[in-house]
Amino acid sequence: MSLDRTPPYLQVAAALRRQIVAGELKHGDALPSVRDLAAAYAISTATAQKVHKVLKAEGLAEARQGAATTVSTRRTLHRTAADRLEAALTTGRIYADGEYAVITAADLSEPPEWVATLLGTEPGGRAVRRQRVTHSADDQPVSTSTSWFAGELADAVPALLVPDRIIGGTPSAIEAATGRRAVASEDASTADAATPEHAQLLGIAPGSPVALSRNVFVDAEGEPVEVGESVAPPGRWRVHRSS
Repeated sequence: MSLDRTPPYLQVAAALRRQIVAGELKHGDALPSVRDLAAAYAISTATAQKVHKVLKAEGLAEARQGAATTVSTRRTLHRTAADRLEAALTTGRIYADGEYAVITAADLSEPPEWVATLLGTEPGGRAVRRQRVTHSADDQPVSTSTSWFAGELADAVPALLVPDRIIGGTPSAIEAATGRRAVASEDASTADAATPEHAQLLGIAPGSPVALSRNVFVDAEGEPVEVGESVAPPGRWRVHRSS
């Protein structure tokens, strides 16, 4: 049996990080105090202090003199497609408290070649496109993203072509209409420069550094249900979870 050699303070920080990403600990919530962490995880107070330091260094927590250390995510956390799929499957909600999305496009369009390949769209064919900008509670753009679906879903799920949020999220709407359930996601990401379109949507200068992610939601058979791309402005952390 393999032993977890990760230092205890990093294990505890990872546990709190998962709660922050999942929205169980929300922006402005107090983190467990050093004493409470020490008692809950059977660690020393010095180790518990390191937990707070790690989360502060990652921009996920902040401390003010004379006040508790609190969760801080509105300007620093970038939730990935995997995070949002997990939230949709477990809570029925894609967005964290305070976040909201503005749908900027909902139509049938010719997809990029990489999307067409994954969806099996014929050359020159069309797929359902939904583009959105996600905002934090203080109205700051968190990311802009585009989701693509097989063209035949336009008839099965007409709401996909309506430029408005789908209550419960697109995964639930597709499952209700077709029985296909997205159960896993595959993500790839890189650093890039903001295109003029991305810059306008995110309120940043063209050419600014951005995090570009591509994701595929797959069903139990491993077949793509949704293919997407998202762009996040600089200064936001993508948190990787492992078990």
